[in-house]
Amino acid sequence: MQIETITTPFVLHIAVNCYLVRLDDGFILIDTALARQCRRVETALERAGCTPGHLKLIVLTHGDFDHCGNAAYLRQKFAASIAMHPDDAGMVENGDMFWNRKQPNPVMKTIFGLFFSLPPASRFQPDVWLREGHDLSAYGFDARVIELPGHSKGNIGLLTAGGDLFCGDLLGNLGQPEKWSLVDDEAAMTASIERLKGLAVQTVYPGHGKSFSMAAFSAKHP
Repeated sequence: MQIETITTPFVLHIAVNCYLVRLDDGFILIDTALARQCRRVETALERAGCTPGHLKLIVLTHGDFDHCGNAAYLRQKFAASIAMHPDDAGMVENGDMFWNRKQPNPVMKTIFGLFFSLPPASRFQPDVWLREGHDLSAYGFDARVIELPGHSKGNIGLLTAGGDLFCGDLLGNLGQPEKWSLVDDEAAMTASIERLKGLAVQTVYPGHGKSFSMAAFSAKHP
């Protein structure tokens, strides 16, 4: 298994990560970046040799627009199914980033709806629902789903047999490994992070920032 990080611009100094996992007989794509970064993601897949019919699955770690913006297009282009947790379904089906989350005041919700939402052309219905313990070996990917709510209710992680964890927006690494700054449910996020300390996690691949060792994170956040 080989992991290629596809980094795309987001806002200010923050970038968004997609991960292309090369398997023995195909690829898995984890997250798809902003809709306006479509060509960058598509080009990265093509350069890696991922052609239509070889992308086995598109996995979304959660429903935010900066992670799922190109899922619908890539599904059509590469003939791949889209998988995610049902607790974030309304975000991608309706384009509402506050679906199933704490609600801000009406003014803030309107502003966020104008600038931080999934465009109508990019909205979709997922093909596969992922829940706790879901085994992805049927796709040739030796990994299982871990529910890691906090940033959103449907934020998931994918933990491989070798200890690689794709954690969505539970953790980030903008300068140092830490809890991601955008929190929907503080108690749930704390519980998710504590849970990781009891799992066989070696390397963490976050939605934003460089990968890091779980040992380094635990040393800073005992």
